[in-house]
Amino acid sequence: MKKIILGIVFMMFASVGFSQSTFDKYEDSDVVKTIIVNKKMFELMGKIEVDAKGTEKQFIELVKKLDNLKVFMTGNVKVASDMKGTVASYLKSNPLEELMRISDGGKKVNIYVKSGASANIVKELLMFIESPEDKENQAIVLSLTGNFNLDEISALTEKMNLPGGNELKKASKK
Repeated sequence: MKKIILGIVFMMFASVGFSQSTFDKYEDSDVVKTIIVNKKMFELMGKIEVDAKGTEKQFIELVKKLDNLKVFMTGNVKVASDMKGTVASYLKSNPLEELMRISDGGKKVNIYVKSGASANIVKELLMFIESPEDKENQAIVLSLTGNFNLDEISALTEKMNLPGGNELKKASKK
């Protein structure tokens, strides 16, 4: 019985380790712009005492619930194609549910989530944007982990001026 439990625990840790490093291969690329914010930074941001109101207060409350934010952007066609393949591979091995799909001209946006304890709580959000006509941003991958409410996402995208912010606002309203 102990061997079975240890085996399950090992497999869970192995899958968590894989999922955290899947997109990290783009981090050191010269043709990929990268934004990575780790849990420690979110903790520090959440400790800042300010007289916050409205969206600023929402932002601070959301920051306390986040673990990681990773954004990878490229204008390189070959890397964009590789990113698309990496996202597809990641989705096969990780149970994320498609939240929304947008096609606007040549631009395609896919948003996936992994639900938490309730339907409104999200443990992971993955967004992939393909935009062949945009020479600077052919592809964008955004990965956000934590334990947050999807409705709170618009405050984060607004304050951090993240790519794909408009798409995330649309998703949070759905």
